[in-house]
Amino acid sequence: MNPALAELHDKARAVLDGVHYDFFAGGVGDEAVLAENEAAFRRLALLPRVLRGTGLRTDVPVLVSPTAFHKLAHPDGELATARGAGDTVVVSSMASTVPIADVVAASRGPVWFQLYVQPDMDVTEALVRRAERAGCTALVVTVDSPVFGRHRRDIEHGFHDLPAGLAAENMRDLAGVPGPRSIEMSAAVSWEHIDRVREMTSLPLWLKGVLHPDDAEIALGHGVAGIVVSNHGGRQLDVVPASLDALPAVVDAVAGRVPVVLDGGVRSGADIAVALALGATAVGVGRPVLWGLAADGEAGVRRVLDVLREEFLHVLTMCGGRLTRDMVVVRGPRC
Repeated sequence: MNPALAELHDKARAVLDGVHYDFFAGGVGDEAVLAENEAAFRRLALLPRVLRGTGLRTDVPVLVSPTAFHKLAHPDGELATARGAGDTVVVSSMASTVPIADVVAASRGPVWFQLYVQPDMDVTEALVRRAERAGCTALVVTVDSPVFGRHRRDIEHGFHDLPAGLAAENMRDLAGVPGPRSIEMSAAVSWEHIDRVREMTSLPLWLKGVLHPDDAEIALGHGVAGIVVSNHGGRQLDVVPASLDALPAVVDAVAGRVPVVLDGGVRSGADIAVALALGATAVGVGRPVLWGLAADGEAGVRRVLDVLREEFLHVLTMCGGRLTRDMVVVRGPRC
């Protein structure tokens, strides 16, 4: 992890309620995949090219990944996250503790809405309409969650619900929903449901949680605008590969037809460079944003993204200004 991000993590851990820290930091099962998401980057290195004369790049392909319940980290919650993100794309969680319309209003950059397809498709459509009215510019459907993950830390703490006064605000006042704490998963969700969501809206539709290249190929046939290679930050299934390890096969299956975002384990600008060299169009950053939010609110979020940008641009420049798969090598044994 970049030292500046490690410092923000340590500060966040010190100020957060321990139960809430474990909710954000924890994963499913024995947390093997949680660790692998970061370890996968440590196994790889970049072999720089020199004398390319490509000049300096200023854009950094990073977006804020969807994470739930930001008011557990800071009183301003997703408002502070949106403000701190500046021009960066924010993928706002369906389980936000701030309504999507307020997140969009607070943001200077594009806001995408992350959606779990609900068992009641009328509820799903109501959420889509809510995102449209708010001004979201894309939908990101999470497809790796037929059921909730079993998080050992949350079970040990008995953490099953938000504290009084907090709610998943996007679920408020929806017909057919008992209250703003009721988000459901459905093991019956299928490609047919993706088609139905796509028919509901003209917004670009992304799928998040794709690991198998065959699923990426199928997704293209269903008209998706982009794919997020993700194992849900190690929070759903503890026997899957690291997101980075799954990335190249998905990139090959997609073959440039739609953008591919890598989500999971990014902790430095060098990690961004490795992901792009393996074919990602951009990366998503989740937990580091939460650490910045908890440590210093809006300014902490801004600091996280600034650190990642600065380090990425330095690595990119040192690698000759372009990143290709042949530049990725496996690290040798340590002395």
